[in-house]
Amino acid sequence: MNTFSNIKELFTALNREVGLLSEMFKKRKSVKNFQYDYALDLVDNNDNRIKFLIDREVIRQNGNNLEIDDLFLQFFEQVLNANEEINTSYINENIEKIKQTIDYYLNENSEQRKYSYLREIKKTLRNVGNITLRNVVDLKRNIDNTFKNEPNYKNKKAKLHHFDNKRKDIVKLIELTEKLLSDGSITFFKTATDEELSRIIVQLKIQLQKCAHNLIEIEKQIIDFLNQIQYQNNVIEKLRQVKYLKDQFTLETSTDFKAVLNANNAVIFEPNPTYPLKLSLEYLQADEEVYASILKIAKQINSGVKFSLPLADKISSEYLQTQIEEEVQINLEEIKNGFVASSYNLLDFVCSYQFPKEVYFEDIVTIYCQLISQYDATFDITEKYQERENIEFAVVYPK
Repeated sequence: MNTFSNIKELFTALNREVGLLSEMFKKRKSVKNFQYDYALDLVDNNDNRIKFLIDREVIRQNGNNLEIDDLFLQFFEQVLNANEEINTSYINENIEKIKQTIDYYLNENSEQRKYSYLREIKKTLRNVGNITLRNVVDLKRNIDNTFKNEPNYKNKKAKLHHFDNKRKDIVKLIELTEKLLSDGSITFFKTATDEELSRIIVQLKIQLQKCAHNLIEIEKQIIDFLNQIQYQNNVIEKLRQVKYLKDQFTLETSTDFKAVLNANNAVIFEPNPTYPLKLSLEYLQADEEVYASILKIAKQINSGVKFSLPLADKISSEYLQTQIEEEVQINLEEIKNGFVASSYNLLDFVCSYQFPKEVYFEDIVTIYCQLISQYDATFDITEKYQERENIEFAVVYPK
């Protein structure tokens, strides 16, 4: 298996194949497989680019089908907050890791190694808060999606029960974390007097409290969804029984549905009654907002009452005179062509360029950045830098 030699090579490969990876990520849940021929169209029919990703296990090939590798797929989903898996074991692992690192810290005599253990504890505490909060958000989203989009009744009910168990697991992990912060390692928190650690602990407690409140709402939501599912299932079962009796021509003899319908006085399909309310003359005369309300009502019922509107004064002739304002524009294309034909670097060329209007150093910096952003394909951007007025500029030459 080939691997990326460094971070730069990894990001260069991902950036070069951003079109292919974006389409594969969008269609990761599609019923149809992502065809190899379609992938070729997204990489300009260059087969080597696809093989490069396969060799480094960014994507996997199964016959004529392609899919993103699980490691990169999980990374994309977590970063984009599109993950559907509720992983409570990872929270538990981080809690155990904190306990172990605290023991290492208390047993260590070297200040340097103690500081490295302290950094590890702070990083793990931040991870616990972020992962717990993300799991709660993912749990709520998955519950909503399951209730709204799962067509199978049994699977919908089973998934909701499964998510309820996940909720209970997260609640237990929150309690374990709060216990760890309160009385599980009193010696450590008294010994490690670190300001950043105190801020992280306060932030973690706030995140755990927020998660606990959201989990209470999630529990109510699960119970409500399960009750709705049960009610809908009971209605469907009754409809099936009625349909069966109707098909057997025994509905009237086996049930008393006619008597039930005759006794039902439901008015659900009737319009809501309206009761006119007459306002007192004292209220009409005293309230300042009454006049505006009367105008709105009169407009709605088209009473025909016309109100005279005051006419505006004649517009002064001074406002009708035509005024011309001229503005000198800088042609970036012309500057680029002159730079490509020269042998100067970009900054020196822009500073010595004869502009059609007076420009200041801030304008030169803006023009320099605009040229690089629009015509980077025709420029050779080197790794050298030059400084001018306390600003570092990359040395750029024409290709």
